[in-house]
Amino acid sequence: MLRTLRSIAPNRRYLFWIVAGIVLRALFIIFPRPVDDDTWDYLQLGHNLFHYGVYATGTGDSISPTLFRLPAYPIFLVTFEQLFAHHWPNTWFNSVFITQLIAGVTAALLLASFARRHISPRAGEFTLALAMLCPFTAVYVGIAMTECLTIFAISLGIYAAGRALSAHAVGSRDISALLLAGLASALAALLRPDGVLLLASLAGGLFYYSLRAHPPLPFPQAFRRGLAAASIVSIVALLPLAVWALRNWEQFHVFQPLAPRYLNDPGDRPNVGFYHWMRTWSVEYESTATVFWQVGAGPIDPDDLPARAFDSPRQRAQTLALIAEYNQNHSISPQLDNRFAALAAERIHAHPFSYFVVVPALRVADMLLRPRTEEFGLEVFWWPWGDHPGQTAWAILLGLINLFYVVVAAWAFLRGRVPWPWMLGAYLLLRLLMLGSIENPEPRYTVECFPILIVAAAAALSGSRNRQPHLPRP
Repeated sequence: MLRTLRSIAPNRRYLFWIVAGIVLRALFIIFPRPVDDDTWDYLQLGHNLFHYGVYATGTGDSISPTLFRLPAYPIFLVTFEQLFAHHWPNTWFNSVFITQLIAGVTAALLLASFARRHISPRAGEFTLALAMLCPFTAVYVGIAMTECLTIFAISLGIYAAGRALSAHAVGSRDISALLLAGLASALAALLRPDGVLLLASLAGGLFYYSLRAHPPLPFPQAFRRGLAAASIVSIVALLPLAVWALRNWEQFHVFQPLAPRYLNDPGDRPNVGFYHWMRTWSVEYESTATVFWQVGAGPIDPDDLPARAFDSPRQRAQTLALIAEYNQNHSISPQLDNRFAALAAERIHAHPFSYFVVVPALRVADMLLRPRTEEFGLEVFWWPWGDHPGQTAWAILLGLINLFYVVVAAWAFLRGRVPWPWMLGAYLLLRLLMLGSIENPEPRYTVECFPILIVAAAAALSGSRNRQPHLPRP
């Protein structure tokens, strides 16, 4: 990467994109973004760990150990709180945002270095421009959530894996690159439970492309080299998770190396039946806002349920009765949850293809293609032009920009323009499959796809093809 930075230093176009990216991110810091409740959860966890030595929720004497969030971002936040809150009590979050700005710009440079080295110098410049000016990744520098650092971790992992595979192609081994890939995977997994997908795709890609080296090696030798590379990355990535898992075992007597599926602590009862029922029909972000987030917070309006939530008039009446029972006290009892589970089982039995294929596909399409209104403080129901024409116009513009990244990147994969497509594509595929299985679709869950979408789109726009002769076409 340092060689790449030295090579672009005299290039005014590169410097222009870097400055533009810094300015864009600075604007998102100057004009505050919406504050998410998750930010306060992370800060409370870090605060209790620092002051009481207990990774816990609550305050004062009522703190309670938990495992519902991974520790990297709480530790990140509390570090800045301790360093800067004493001097700037009302503005210390700016130190977090500036650090995230640096991480965001660095991520773009890592992706540009990857594309420049493994595709072409022209693709490197396109990657830099697309990464620096991408509003969907840039906006998170001004939001105290895990997305910005996760994007940095993914970009670092891609850059390091590219270095390792290039070294392997000429018969050597870049240990520092393998260690970097492992550290990037560890960071991603300690920020978010789905970060473990980065480890799966990088380790699997290193092993697979080691077997497909050109010129080919004898199978036993190629197998050993691939296994060694994947093992180094996996061991480095899993060691921090082993420490976290050991803490959870000692504290709760459960094996939990990441975070629980429903973010519940041992002994807590998640509304599994209700969530199962939602997965039979929930495909839109509006349903997350009007139904999922309402549970435990307020009433659910039956009119917010779409027609696909019912298979028949009888089932509609049954569903509305369950919603009416919930609305009596805004909570889901075990008995009510069991009835939601029974309703879900009935719907799945009647339409298994819809549950396992159609609804997940629609859910992923909504998260991947919907205008990303939540990060920009725009109305969730963005389309009624007469109610808020300005917000509707902005949402349409953001939707078109998002569509551009997705469509051009998809074209690059289909045309074989993306280096190591089975490694980079595996991350996208694993992530989209995982997102298809959740009941609360949110467009922000696909922002982690953008480092790969950016590289792929740049490969398409630059007209470049892979430099590696050993790469199989997808």
